[in-house]
Amino acid sequence: MNDNNTMLEVKNLQKFFPIKSGFFGRVVGQVKAVDGVSFSIERGKTMGLVGESGCGKTTVGKTILRLNSKTGGEVYFNGKEIFGLGNAEMLKMRPHMQIIFQDPYSSLSPRLPVGEIIGEAVREHQIVPPNEFDDYVTRIMQACGLQEYHKDRYPHEFSGGQRQRICIARALALNPDFVVCDEPVSALDVSIQAQIINLLEDLQKEFNLAYLFISHDLSVVQHISDTVGVMYLGNLVEFANKDEIFSNPLHPYTKALFSAIPIPDPTVRRNRIILEGSIPSPANPPSGCKFHTRCTYAMERCKVEVPVQLDKGNGHMVACHLYDDNSGSEKQPETDEASFRAIGEQYDKANENKTESNPA
Repeated sequence: MNDNNTMLEVKNLQKFFPIKSGFFGRVVGQVKAVDGVSFSIERGKTMGLVGESGCGKTTVGKTILRLNSKTGGEVYFNGKEIFGLGNAEMLKMRPHMQIIFQDPYSSLSPRLPVGEIIGEAVREHQIVPPNEFDDYVTRIMQACGLQEYHKDRYPHEFSGGQRQRICIARALALNPDFVVCDEPVSALDVSIQAQIINLLEDLQKEFNLAYLFISHDLSVVQHISDTVGVMYLGNLVEFANKDEIFSNPLHPYTKALFSAIPIPDPTVRRNRIILEGSIPSPANPPSGCKFHTRCTYAMERCKVEVPVQLDKGNGHMVACHLYDDNSGSEKQPETDEASFRAIGEQYDKANENKTESNPA
């Protein structure tokens, strides 16, 4: 990795989970949760990662942090391949890579007060001298919208939004460079979501953080992200700049996903793309293109040949045979650019109003 501006680079990452059966636990198959994912994130930028439940988004985030072992591929963080580091080196790397979990309640120990939850790793990694510990934890809490007197309270004494702020403070306390945000606002009310999103954006500007933002809420992803990746059944099917992918999605799955976005304007009409069938099992994925069983534009080659990532300009990557040079232009679906642009404009307005009315 030669680009100094690139903080994280993922190359062909794979994570398979064994399926065991019988008394002796014999391995009879593999769940291909992540099957060859590649992307990069620049310093101070946010990448949104979207897709259906079970497509492997969370597994990508945990494997990047080496919370899961990898099956294949490489993960470079600040130029170092993290799976090639020894235990001592990885321990030094840990503070720079943090995660905010989806459920703010289950990810906090109910037996520890908030001050200890936030400061436990600070003490372990010796982030500050012992005589500065209390003041440091207080500053981090205040930066995340918490008060000093909250130190002695326990997680069950807080609301959902406050608990998520505790989780953010715990991650931020180690002075990280990169944070995996695993659906950090999905369990919160809409008004609280706006506060947490504003908080994450403010902290990013103040500390130059890079985020991998995993979410089902496409409006939130559009608001906070710089680049967006779309996952389907363990694969990254499309990746592009936020404005590019929301105004001109290319992959049939991305089009179907975006067509389900409700538009906050009764005068805007568009055709909903309904996918037939359900998402296949990652333990027994279809051959060729994994999406061909649900794709209206599937060709014979889609059933046997795995598509490769193609650059369609401006870093807009798509893995689809419809955009191969040999596929024939008559097979390529038309993109309803005006309709998708309308969605983007409406969401921009909605998000501006939401964040203005709910400041962090």
